[in-house]
Amino acid sequence: MRLAEQTRTRPTGRGSGRPHASLIVAGKDRPGIVAAVGAVLSDHGANIVSLDQYSDDPQGGAFFQRTVFGLDDLPAALPAVRDDLTGLTAEGFDLDFTLRDLGVPGRVAIFASKADHCLLDLLWRHRRGQLPVSVAMVISNHPDTAEEVRSFGIPFFHVPCSGPDKSAAEAEQLRLLKGNVDFVVLARYMQILSADFIRQAGVPIINIHHSFLPAFVGAGPYARAKERGVKLVGATAHYVTENLDEGPIIEQDVVRVSHADTAADLQRRGADVERAVLSRAVLWHSEDRVIRHGNHTIVFS
Repeated sequence: MRLAEQTRTRPTGRGSGRPHASLIVAGKDRPGIVAAVGAVLSDHGANIVSLDQYSDDPQGGAFFQRTVFGLDDLPAALPAVRDDLTGLTAEGFDLDFTLRDLGVPGRVAIFASKADHCLLDLLWRHRRGQLPVSVAMVISNHPDTAEEVRSFGIPFFHVPCSGPDKSAAEAEQLRLLKGNVDFVVLARYMQILSADFIRQAGVPIINIHHSFLPAFVGAGPYARAKERGVKLVGATAHYVTENLDEGPIIEQDVVRVSHADTAADLQRRGADVERAVLSRAVLWHSEDRVIRHGNHTIVFS
């Protein structure tokens, strides 16, 4: 059994009431999982405020559960809760756990290029308190958005990245990320990450793609969509893997268009969908609502 727990200093909790933690459970389905986990939390005086579960086959299939609970003196109490949850293996439960203090916002780095609509939308939502994250930095291969990013009080780093050899740029990006972030968001970052970068980063990476994958992959997607006479444009947020644009999908959405829409109209309306889809994916990831299972996800939205 593996149990990951964040131990960084917890800032003042949002709102009133007891501090909250999330508990993610994944493993082989069998009778009694919900009761056993609930009993552990109850023994520690925790109050369950939200519980979602899913099984792909009740007869020994894969089981997933997200629980949010309140508990006094949460940072001090979590190690004991962890130990008792780990002890469930002695009772025959084949489960993995992730336990996290929700008062500790995940640290995110945002990668961007010249297109700023997704980047600025995330920063605006963060400033409005709509995204429970700490934006550690913005890294861009172009300097165009530097002043706007810094106006939000966010550090901006320009790391040029061009030509076939991107090793120097990726080395600098990894230096900036090391030990400083819990996940990365590609807000229309128009560069392909190498497999070596993905491995060395060692954190989840979320990308926004300007279509329902795998349609219209590559450059000029809206012009090609116009040529095909599409009736829908959409966006897909997914985790990045070594296989380009084939990672587990977190969220998708579409908007209807017509023959009268120009390629510029499609791009404008598509940008609206991209902003909404990416912000939902970042929100759900930051609230531990997304569980990766193979090459797909369970999303408790």
